[in-house]
Amino acid sequence: MIRDHQEKKTKSVYISTVISIALVLLMTGLLGLILVHAKNLSKYVKENIVLNIIVNDNVNEGDVLSLQKDLEKDPYVLRTEYVSKELAAKNLKEDLGEDFIEYLGTNPLLPSIDVYLKEQYANADSIQPFIDKITKSSKVKEVVYQESLIDMVNKNIRVISIVVLAFAAILLIIAVALINNTIRLAIYSQRFLIKSMQLIGATKNFIRRPYIIYGIIHGLIGALVAILLLIFTLNFAQKQIPEIVFLQSWSEFVLIFLVVVILGILISGISTYFAVTKYLKAKSHSLYR
Repeated sequence: MIRDHQEKKTKSVYISTVISIALVLLMTGLLGLILVHAKNLSKYVKENIVLNIIVNDNVNEGDVLSLQKDLEKDPYVLRTEYVSKELAAKNLKEDLGEDFIEYLGTNPLLPSIDVYLKEQYANADSIQPFIDKITKSSKVKEVVYQESLIDMVNKNIRVISIVVLAFAAILLIIAVALINNTIRLAIYSQRFLIKSMQLIGATKNFIRRPYIIYGIIHGLIGALVAILLLIFTLNFAQKQIPEIVFLQSWSEFVLIFLVVVILGILISGISTYFAVTKYLKAKSHSLYR
């Protein structure tokens, strides 16, 4: 009867341990997703900063397309889009909600090439030399871009990155502390059994081994539960916000899942080792405290 009660108590302690580990790892995994998405979002924003290269009116379309091909070969450039006079007029008409050509009698807009730079070159230090090189061409009238927007984007990204990394470090410390305390409480219920095994001659490694194995298994189970919850969260978020699909990168998600599993195993195994060692070193009378 007493043994059955003890086994039920032990099982409930282990179940609560696994649930606690899973919840802590879930928070850690969510932060990992935020870090990955922040990086991808930063890349997406930078690669969608556009430079409008306005072409002279006397340049024929063939020369404009030739200029576009030359731009696409530039190591700074990610992609380009040719905007003809007609397309520019159509876009402006949609923005204004009325046909301005009817009032003017002519289309005053010039053809242009929209240039999108690679992420690493989407900053003022790289853009200005690129513009200086482009404006040397007789085909180019001017290059228009929002310098203040680029500065603001880069500044905000740096600030957000520092805040997120600091938060990640704090949460990781909290995660380790919570899992460690949970496991210590679970081992506390086994302190008399540990000391009894030691008193009848069992070696420290012999006593520690099964607890560490159980700790690793609990950490693994907790990590798998956390991963299932993460997948559910991702699916729910994608249904609620379909726009986040461009942020998805399953290779990075797999990496986060592996990190969650490794953290669960390492933290649980190491915490179990130290918790068991504590009671192996403890005096018998101190177990009643």
